[in-house]
Amino acid sequence: MTDAAASEITNELATRSAAFKARLQKRYAAERRFKFLGLFAVSFSVAVLAMLLVNMAINGIGGFQRAELAVPVDFAEGGIAADPAALARPDALQTLEAQGLPEIIEFYAQESLGEEAAAELSGNAWREVAQYIIASPALLREKTTLWLPASANLAGGYDGEGSLEMRALAERLEAEGKIDKRFDGGFLARSDATDPQAAGIWGALKGSMLTMIVTLLLAFPIGVMAALYLEEYAPKNRWTDFIELSINNLAAVPSIIFGLLGLAVFLTLFPGIRSTPIIGGMTLALMTLPVIVISGRNAIKAVPPSIRDGALAVGASPVQVVFHHVLPLALPGILTGTIIGMARALGETAPLLMVGMRLFVSTPPDGFTSPATVLPMQIFLWSDEVDRGFVERTSAAIIILLLFLLVMNGLAIYLRNKFEKKW
Repeated sequence: MTDAAASEITNELATRSAAFKARLQKRYAAERRFKFLGLFAVSFSVAVLAMLLVNMAINGIGGFQRAELAVPVDFAEGGIAADPAALARPDALQTLEAQGLPEIIEFYAQESLGEEAAAELSGNAWREVAQYIIASPALLREKTTLWLPASANLAGGYDGEGSLEMRALAERLEAEGKIDKRFDGGFLARSDATDPQAAGIWGALKGSMLTMIVTLLLAFPIGVMAALYLEEYAPKNRWTDFIELSINNLAAVPSIIFGLLGLAVFLTLFPGIRSTPIIGGMTLALMTLPVIVISGRNAIKAVPPSIRDGALAVGASPVQVVFHHVLPLALPGILTGTIIGMARALGETAPLLMVGMRLFVSTPPDGFTSPATVLPMQIFLWSDEVDRGFVERTSAAIIILLLFLLVMNGLAIYLRNKFEKKW
């Protein structure tokens, strides 16, 4: 018998031993446990996410609706004689008010709904009618039925809450077909209000957009330039190591610390523009910078050295190598890090609390220096209200925030795929 044949027989006997089979079964059992734990973790995550989305969807659907009363109005008999030129002016609302539009709406509401129900018409109902007239002056020659917002008390009674009188009134109106839950398109066009029936999300959404624009314009170029310098030009010494360590630590600093920094620096330098998107954006840019620098450096490191060597070999200068070859190839990774940092900034409230963006703003901001709040802060403010109407509005606002985040992520994925190059 040869040595090879003897070795083969020995190995075969070893694999048939009880100890070998026990070790093999133990290894298979460990693999099965690992797969089970992994599957459990994924299933648990999906279940929690699904529960969150279903809960938000159920509550959020109500947030996009409101209780409205049907009020037939004969504008031809109302006597309002505003011409289209007057309605095109900025003071058109005041013109309609001076001609008695609030009293006309009140009269027809009492005639159709009764005095008790007419008193539960929202105080801002005539303003919505005025907006309809400004948008379509021909309405003044027509007789039409308008669906106008009910008061918060009557809306609560329609939902089966509040006083017994409001519930009874809502039941009567429902039986007569004069109250209904209807889609509230104005929720996406109005700003904050003390009445949940009149509250909207546009003011906070616009504030978030303006704040994110400032954050991106400051954090992205500075972060990319810092990453390029540290990877391509900075000498390797103790100072560089200290800077790298500081940047890594800053990425883990609680966000409220950046709020304190913004409070101490920006509001000291610019005390006249407190609670504005530009101050909020600068504060969030401080928080986002470390994330962009770290992700940018990792993306630049991933560019193969042969790319640099090849460019230098054909006569490119070091600056041309960086901006014509290294940066374009690293851009997909940089964009991924940027969107992670921006998504974190979009959901932050703590640093913005410190710079005064927790405020009631009833009109959308006109620009970067107008008082504004942001979506997470609006959600926080509404969640603190006891009125059920605000609970539904809060869920609807969360849905808007998630959609905003998905749009940002989709844009980042599109840009990453567009600039991605393979070698």
